[in-house]
Amino acid sequence: MPENQRYLALDVFRGMTVCFMIIVNSPGSWTIAYSPLLHADWHGFTPTDLVFPSFLFAVGNAMAFSMRKYESLGENIFWTKTLKRTLIIFGIGFLLYWFPFVDFETWTLKPLSETRIFGVLQRIALCYFVASIILHYGSAKFALWSSGLILLAYWLILYTFGDQHDPYSLAGYAGHVIDLTILGEKHLYHGEGMAFDPEGILSTLPAVVNVIAGFLAGNFIRSKSNNYETIAKLMMAGSLLILVALFWDMVFPINKKIWTSSYVLLTIGLDLVLLLILIYVIELLKKQGWTYFFLVFGRNPLFIYVLSQILIVILYTIPIGESSLQYWLYNDFFGSFSSPINASLLFAIFFMVLNWFIGYLLDRKGIYIKV
Repeated sequence: MPENQRYLALDVFRGMTVCFMIIVNSPGSWTIAYSPLLHADWHGFTPTDLVFPSFLFAVGNAMAFSMRKYESLGENIFWTKTLKRTLIIFGIGFLLYWFPFVDFETWTLKPLSETRIFGVLQRIALCYFVASIILHYGSAKFALWSSGLILLAYWLILYTFGDQHDPYSLAGYAGHVIDLTILGEKHLYHGEGMAFDPEGILSTLPAVVNVIAGFLAGNFIRSKSNNYETIAKLMMAGSLLILVALFWDMVFPINKKIWTSSYVLLTIGLDLVLLLILIYVIELLKKQGWTYFFLVFGRNPLFIYVLSQILIVILYTIPIGESSLQYWLYNDFFGSFSSPINASLLFAIFFMVLNWFIGYLLDRKGIYIKV
């Protein structure tokens, strides 16, 4: 099968992930939104909880095609490229939390001492780094066994060192102590009513498995080609993972915010099913006319995601009357002809389309920004 066709389903998968990520990250109001567009409060699962692990899965999937391009060039090339990519992605993520760098009310530089250190891009960077080492030095079988060991070890750590009454609660989570000790309270996320980072140090460990799973799936598809047998085998694997996750949930609850092992298996299983459906429709049935919208996101995923984070901050920063341009668009424009909850959704869709249009202009000019 031609190499570019293999990338088509992957680009669509990645594009759908970025598209939905922008929508759920950019509501008109955080106080009102449709429940599928919100994360589960703690234990549980919503469609929004699939977005971030899907991005990690897509990173691993792409690695199955990219790593082999430079692995044969020697250890120096591998380490140079891996370290460079890790540091750039981590650095961009950190700068996004510091942006816009200046407090415009006092015109003073925002203190680094109060800037969040970890986050979405930082987790992607660290997971990519650890997964790259495992996959570079170990076989596929080693990566598979390592993944199982990581998930079991994470469960054991939380159960052993967490609160004895409820080790999987916000207050009883063992990783919270690690983040407070190493990162400090002011460098953590404060959206849970207390200093707690959903992309903290310890919970990054099981997230590595999402990347490894994406690589193993992509490598299997690359070696076996896109055919009905490949789809059937991976579909059975995905269904089995979902089943195991649901059973594991009874003793180790599915939880995105502490990235439990059952959550990892559930999201990998769902990602496999979704990717295989795309392969079936796009590659085997050759129904590709609808894909371009998502390809725009999938061809510049990192850039468009970073752009969306910068643009939303700018919209909140630009003053309109006593509020901001973001609030004016949500409340005064979209709110003038729709209910508050629909206005919140319409703003998110508008903002997603705005980012898509910028990506469309880049695609028309053949500009693809990669790290």
